[in-house]
Amino acid sequence: MRLNEVRYSDGQPVDGYGSGFFRIGGKVVSGGLLVAPGRDPVTWGGYGDAAPLLALAGSVDVLLVGTGAEIAHIPADLRAALEETGIGVEIMASPAACRTYNVLLSEGRRIGLAARPVA
Repeated sequence: MRLNEVRYSDGQPVDGYGSGFFRIGGKVVSGGLLVAPGRDPVTWGGYGDAAPLLALAGSVDVLLVGTGAEIAHIPADLRAALEETGIGVEIMASPAACRTYNVLLSEGRRIGLAARPVA
């Protein structure tokens, strides 16, 4: 079996997560997480904090939205606003969203992650 080292060219992968936090680039982000290539990870305030998500228009093709420990719907108006700016939206539980973000980031995709922490 051949193993290849994964290199991330324009973003930082999620290193881990736990109850109420995410670890990315060796730093801990408490609460929600917003990360996209070419940007420093920041705390995301949740579904009511749409402005930083909408600001990703033109820099990401798809935004993965982690809904916490379990998959759940996001507010319809948030999804509509994101899609109107040209951002594709994929909803999943936060652990799956983190893993998917890392894989797509390693492929050089223009991907963003907005994730609520697991409880």
